[in-house]
Amino acid sequence: MSESNIVDSSGWLEYLADSKSAAFFAPAIEDTGHLLVPVITVYEVFKKVLRERGENEALQVVSIMQSGQVIEVDAALALDAARYALPLADSLIYATALRHGATLWTQDEHFKDLPGVRYLAKKAAAR
Repeated sequence: MSESNIVDSSGWLEYLADSKSAAFFAPAIEDTGHLLVPVITVYEVFKKVLRERGENEALQVVSIMQSGQVIEVDAALALDAARYALPLADSLIYATALRHGATLWTQDEHFKDLPGVRYLAKKAAAR
């Protein structure tokens, strides 16, 4: 891959769980030279893994995420994000992707029809 990539939190969680969707996100995550990681994504993934698997595993996950370039939130990014009709974290992630000309990889429907997004629909849960 030659351009920058951002994987949203759901994509990271699918990849880390080695789910059926993991292969979709693998090219972006494993191309660490072009991987950008919004700090809000670090927060969301750490919090979920901490809650479900404990601090040790959550810290290991953050270490993996830091193989890409972590992008901090600044005032200008916050103002850009506020212009999108998306939830807070999603707005920050999308604004970060736009600022850096990155492709956003996701399975979150909020992003489905936005420019610069690679979207994979979530599979319906088996019932």
